[in-house]
Amino acid sequence: MAYGETATSSSPAEERAYRKVTWRLLPFLMTCYLVAYLDRVNIGFAKLQMLNDLQFSETVYGLGAGMFFIGYFFFEVPSNVILHKVGARLWIGRIMISWGIVSGAFMFVSTPTMFYALRFLLGIAEAGFFPGIILYLTYWYPSHRRAHMIALFMAAIPLSGIVGGPLSGWIMTAFAGFHNLTGWQWLFVLEAIPALIIGVVTMIYLDNGVRSAKWLSEDEKRILEANLSHDQRSLPVHPSWSALASDRRLWRMCLIYFASVVGNYGLTFWLPSLIAAAGVTDVLKIGLWTAVPYSAAIIFMLIIGRSADRRRERRWHTAVPMLMGAVGLTGSALVGTQTIPAMVFLTIAACGLMTCAPLFWSLPTAILQGTAAAAGIAAINSIGNLGGFASPYVVGGLKDLTHSTALGMYVLSAVLVLGAALIINLPAKMVNR
Repeated sequence: MAYGETATSSSPAEERAYRKVTWRLLPFLMTCYLVAYLDRVNIGFAKLQMLNDLQFSETVYGLGAGMFFIGYFFFEVPSNVILHKVGARLWIGRIMISWGIVSGAFMFVSTPTMFYALRFLLGIAEAGFFPGIILYLTYWYPSHRRAHMIALFMAAIPLSGIVGGPLSGWIMTAFAGFHNLTGWQWLFVLEAIPALIIGVVTMIYLDNGVRSAKWLSEDEKRILEANLSHDQRSLPVHPSWSALASDRRLWRMCLIYFASVVGNYGLTFWLPSLIAAAGVTDVLKIGLWTAVPYSAAIIFMLIIGRSADRRRERRWHTAVPMLMGAVGLTGSALVGTQTIPAMVFLTIAACGLMTCAPLFWSLPTAILQGTAAAAGIAAINSIGNLGGFASPYVVGGLKDLTHSTALGMYVLSAVLVLGAALIINLPAKMVNR
């Protein structure tokens, strides 16, 4: 379907079935991801006190923040394949409980080695969660409905910023010194508790697929299964991992996602520091300021996700937000300590970077199915997430070298521009479905 055309309408019964699925699954999955993302990136707030207390350099912080993605890389594919075999109910619940335990253990960090080790273990614990949910959504929604659903799910990222920024700032301020623990130690302890609780709830609440959903009628199940069957008949089947490994389309997807992740975590891990560099010094105020870019991002990403599904156009809906991220990061570096202009550019960056990530996942899910989807999505996520290792390490190293985050932001912006170019060069007929 060409850009500008709209999708054909569905029957009222079909729309009712999908509304029921969406209200049943998306709020819960968003809550899970909000908790996951909060535990993944609260290190950015802990950094404001932790580095001084433990005498860590910016390079140590950047390397430790990135170590998460090394553990993620090694365990992502096997975790997703296990999920495909044993079901999301058990495996997603296990993942959440594991990462809650590891995240709380960060209160004991006292040396760089402990910091690196726990970040690596957190990556292992969480490996498979995000690609597992992306795979799980393919069990319910055909490809032409997926971009909006993925955008809804990933709206949990800016939501975590809206909730997590002020919450983290408040915890670090209000609990500092309580029971002889620092504010950053309480941050890790208190923000780990929701993961443990929701992990248990997941094992009770989540259904593994359409057929096992007792809250759907038999007619609704038939409608959903017929749509999934029709959708999958048009997709190529890759019989093995070796076939996936030789697919150049898969490797292009890895590179595109690498660029997206580089920009995303460049913003996420450094946003509190960038706001501090723009002239805001109070930790609680920094937390409140971080909610501004994320609040704008959640509106923008939902609008663009719906537009991509309605028009069935993927490339430009993904590439343009990626370029916005590059403009925003570059602009924030250029204006330096001017608080309001810096926040405007950081908001542009957040809108672009938070949007290109969910839109990206409508690209590989349009060309993969079944076991190939389980392995392929996990492979793309694990390889692409190495950008989460490279991004904070490079920015931290450059900041120690130049005493400024500006050069690091320019490097991240250049990577985003290259990623956008790779998207634009994709054949439209491959992904616009």
